[in-house]
Amino acid sequence: MKNEKRVVITGLGCLSPMGNTVEEFWQHAVKGTSGSAAISRFDARHFKTRFACEVKSFEPQQYLDRNEIRKSDLFTQYALYTAAQAIEDSKLALDEIDPFDIGVIWGSGQGGMGTFEEEVKNYSKHPERPRFNPFFVPKLITNMASGMISLKFGLMGINYTTVSACATSNTALMDAFHYIKLGKAKVLISGGSEAPITEASLGGFTAMRAMSTRNDTPENASRPFDLSRDGFVMGEGAGALIVEEYEHAKARGAKIYAELVGASMTADAYHITSTHPEGLGAAKAMELALEEAELQPGDIDYVNAHATSTPVGDISEMKAIEKVFGMAQNLSISATKSMTGHLLGAAGAIEAILCIKAITEGTIPPTVHLENPDPEIPLLDQVVKNQAIHKNVNYAMSNTFGFGGHNAILIFKRIS
Repeated sequence: MKNEKRVVITGLGCLSPMGNTVEEFWQHAVKGTSGSAAISRFDARHFKTRFACEVKSFEPQQYLDRNEIRKSDLFTQYALYTAAQAIEDSKLALDEIDPFDIGVIWGSGQGGMGTFEEEVKNYSKHPERPRFNPFFVPKLITNMASGMISLKFGLMGINYTTVSACATSNTALMDAFHYIKLGKAKVLISGGSEAPITEASLGGFTAMRAMSTRNDTPENASRPFDLSRDGFVMGEGAGALIVEEYEHAKARGAKIYAELVGASMTADAYHITSTHPEGLGAAKAMELALEEAELQPGDIDYVNAHATSTPVGDISEMKAIEKVFGMAQNLSISATKSMTGHLLGAAGAIEAILCIKAITEGTIPPTVHLENPDPEIPLLDQVVKNQAIHKNVNYAMSNTFGFGGHNAILIFKRIS
């Protein structure tokens, strides 16, 4: 389409199980540091899974005022913290931009799960005298992260939240990409946040037998592509990206990390939780993203795989990648959830940051804990195993897939 705008990334913010800033997160990712340990937030001794990838040393009172904390669930606090990081990194002068030209498209898969659990527990103790926090509903609802980012920074443009399970933040970034590409906004703060490490969430996922039960060695429980993988490890945190129209960024002398050149979504229409065994929907989404970016499969240097360390999901994704890329020798693949665990709706945002850092730093973070590769998984020779590698990355693809059959793909390009 004529007059389509170029879309670039000009700011990054991160809160992860391996660090509370982008640089700290990146350094640990390159080293192959695991964020997994025994759960400290509540007593998990009676659960089948007793570990997770928790955020460490996050003190909201150091970053947010008392009123913001009182009115927000942890997932919103994570969002506010990373959005502030990204805005500061971008050096946006918000008072010099028309507030209707800048907005927020955010994502969260579960929203205020912790708030919901706490309020229901309190009610169940005294059902004859029902009392609920007046902020129960605002803290609970999933759109409140985008709403509070808008309130905090006075942003009056596009503002909404996407929900597509574990594809959520890629969906948010895809929408931001398309709105800016079509000239509907100059700047959008986009990404995702999740705070799912609660008793109800842990119990629900363990009941599905979706999670690893490697309680004796939690630090290496997330092991994508390994023959002994037994489920995902729950993670939490947030990632924020400043998505900006190229000419706008150039005019203000912004530091540009990368260009976002392709994005696509498809549905598996197969099962409520399982991916298509042959990866048909995932493959089509990758093909459509390549088509929008006007690229050939051989142009992609790096794929950050969704790979959650589940027996079925890892195989189906790699079949999809093989279908799209064949035996492309230039392709490198890594599964960084081996370190971060699975941040559910926030996964795509922090993995987008890793893709961008791979481009800017010329380094691909590894898939750790890969000791006995599963022979049923194709393209194992392309997987970056256990140690980071140095490589010139011109194009990086980020894959996310979610319960309900959602497939969302992003492609980032080295800026030129």
